[in-house]
Amino acid sequence: MSDMNTAAGDQGIMLKLMNVESAYGPIKAIRGVSLKVRKGEVATVLGSNGAGKTTILKTISGIIDPRKGSVEFKGQDITARDPAFIVQQGLSHVPEGREVFPLLSVHDNLLMGAYTRHDRDGVARDMEMVFGYFPILKEREHQDAGLLSGGQQQMLAISRALMANPELILLDEPSLGLSPKLTKEIFEIVVRINRERGTTILLVEQNANMALNASDYGYVLENGRIVMEDTCAALREKEDIKEFYLGMKETGVRGERRWKKKKTWR
Repeated sequence: MSDMNTAAGDQGIMLKLMNVESAYGPIKAIRGVSLKVRKGEVATVLGSNGAGKTTILKTISGIIDPRKGSVEFKGQDITARDPAFIVQQGLSHVPEGREVFPLLSVHDNLLMGAYTRHDRDGVARDMEMVFGYFPILKEREHQDAGLLSGGQQQMLAISRALMANPELILLDEPSLGLSPKLTKEIFEIVVRINRERGTTILLVEQNANMALNASDYGYVLENGRIVMEDTCAALREKEDIKEFYLGMKETGVRGERRWKKKKTWR
């Protein structure tokens, strides 16, 4: 994994948020968030439940209109644009909780992901491609999606996003509700998709260990604000990350644990 965010200027940036603020009624969910995702990388936003991670993705994909700031995708301003327009530009969103179409078959769910495409042969090739990543979906191709297990539905949600042939995938909490074994399998496939297809991925995740190992660059979100950013290799070595996200608590001379101290984010 490369340190692509150290490159000079904005060269190679696919997604850029500048001072974005979004809210639910009177409650501000994210406050002045700025971040960049470079073409071909996996970037991650870490944060506890309620930190605003999902709101960032919904703001990017047009589900929520920001009150302030701007969102650029491939150099184009997509701030508050219609979600259908944003999908057509090459950006797909895999929402938290999977949200497959439960009464449609696996096959038809995948076709729904390709609804903006008109290249029938390409759609057929990509259908076989996702079956290669997730063979269980091929076995269940004609089964209603609502009858799949949680892990299989997550595989389907990711595959449905891939069927749009996106340049960037927003991936929201892919480990939610899954066993450690399934979580590991999902993350391995996410890395394969990035490496083999060159698909850029912005991942938000509570499982910091998995996210940091799968990603190139990371942001730490707390109370709606970015409080730290660095390469994931560097973040894994920071004491605050080890303690508050990786569960590696240190004990001082008098037995005082660092988690009792105030976070410094340095």
